[in-house]
Order: sequence, then structure tokens, then C-alpha cells
Amino acid sequence: MMTEPVRIKTISEFHKLRGLPPPEHPLISVVDYSQFNKSHVDDAPGLLFDFYLISIKRGMEGKMRYGQQSYDFDEGVMFFMAPNQVLKLEKDQSARAKRQGWLLLIHPDFLWRTPLAKTIRQYEYFEYSVNEALFLSEREEETLNEIAAKIQQEYRSNIDKFSEHIIISQIEVLLRYADRFYHRQFITRKKSNHKILERLEQLLTDYFNGEDLVSKGLPTVQFISDSLNVSPVYLRSLLKVLTGQNTQQHIHEKLIEKAKEKLSTTDLSVAEIAYQLGFEHPQSFSKFFKAKTKQSPLEFRQSFN
Repeated sequence: MMTEPVRIKTISEFHKLRGLPPPEHPLISVVDYSQFNKSHVDDAPGLLFDFYLISIKRGMEGKMRYGQQSYDFDEGVMFFMAPNQVLKLEKDQSARAKRQGWLLLIHPDFLWRTPLAKTIRQYEYFEYSVNEALFLSEREEETLNEIAAKIQQEYRSNIDKFSEHIIISQIEVLLRYADRFYHRQFITRKKSNHKILERLEQLLTDYFNGEDLVSKGLPTVQFISDSLNVSPVYLRSLLKVLTGQNTQQHIHEKLIEKAKEKLSTTDLSVAEIAYQLGFEHPQSFSKFFKAKTKQSPLEFRQSFN
């Protein structure tokens, strides 16, 4: 039984592991998912790739988790992986659906000396967990399938001085469409997303009403994300679309709300309130409060008297 993730270094190695013909281009390949053969790596705890992997799948033998909900592959599901990320899937032995879809494999060397080499990591969904996949409508899936087919057609043609530029352009179009579809998903999957927002609000309320502020200080973005079972980048993207604020801003907003409550309803000194809110020095609290409200704590308190 394998205990460590299996690293796959090249696209050629990936083809060989899956019983596929050698790639027609060593640095980029569109693979038909239905042609996969079982491999010894299927039982590995994870797979680690040295290249980018973009995939649309249906009928996969297993399930993913999106927020707190489980989804199968009855609809098109797309996910993205950057080099050195570990892919983990929970296998469902009872699933026998026919697998469909494709994988686009892009080695970083293919992007070398192109603007995309720098800009590709600006697409935040490469940092999402696999459980935060993109769920596609039929029309969206058709759009992306056409782009993947164009990429494959181009590298199968006679390679000339235009080929790389044309393929890079198609990859950029695919990434932009994916960005658009993710933003659509944040809005249309309201039930899931609103549950995350409700749990975030309750989590912050419980934290600020408890003793953790004094003993542990402000909750970190990582703590919040772990508690909500989503990745930090995904949570930030979701909150930005739905509320216009990132996770850190939500934490600060709750802190200011709590500070205003204590300043307006108690006789505690500013130093005592600062301590209760997790600040080591009253000056730090006063500076933070004024930066957020344009008033010092004392000025705010006086406005209530």
C-alpha cells in the first residue's frame, strides 16, 4: 500500500501510466479521459504533478465535496491544478458510470518566455482545492470543449512559428472563460454560498463572544477557512463576489462591531477594551479603530454621551 503521493514529472510519463499512446507534443497534450486505463497509482494517497492540469470530467468513480455538499459527476465538472499540488479523490467503489471528458496538460516550459508564464498564476482557481470545482452548464461545457479541440488540432498540425502563439492564445481564452464561469457559480449556487456566509457569521460571532480573543488574538484567515472546510483563496474569491470584502476585512468588520459595542455599552477603559479584544497595546487598538472609523475610541464613546 502506497503511503506517499506519487510524483509525475512529465507529460510522457502521465501518458505511459495511463496506457495511452505517447504524446504528440512533449509539453502540451489534450487527453481523452474515457481512454484511461487503470494504473497502480490509483491506490496512491495522492498524485503530484510537475505540470498544469485542467480537466472537465463526467462519470468519475468517486465524489468531490463542494463546501459542505457532496456532488457526483452527472454534470460537467472542471478543476484546475498547478505544479506541485497534490490531487486527492475519494473513490466510490459502487460507482460504475461511464467516464467522459478531457484533461489539458501543460508543462511550464511550454509557457516559457510568454506573458502567460507570469499571468497564469493570477487565476485564483489554480489555488482552489479540488473540492471547490467548477460546475458547468451544458452550454459552458460546449464552449470549453471547442477550445480544447482547437488546441489539440493546432499541435497536431505542422508546427511552425505561429503554432505556439496560437495555442497560448487559446489557453488564455479558456482561462478567461473559466474565470467568468466561476464568478457565475458564486452567484447562481446561492444555497451553498449563503450557507458558507451564514456559518462565517456565526463562527466570527462565537469567536468574538468567547475567550479566544484574549488567549489567541484575532482569528487568522487560515483558521476561518479550515473551520468552514474551504481553501483560503476560494473563500476570498467567494466573499469578494458576494459581499465585496475579503476574509480579512470580514474579520476586521466584526472586530470593529465588537469594539463599538463595548465602547457604547460599558464603562471599561480603552486599555481594558483593547486587552479584551486581543491587543497587547492600547495604542495599537486606538490606531486600528481610527483607521477603520475615522474616530478615536474616545471620540466614538463621547458621541454616545
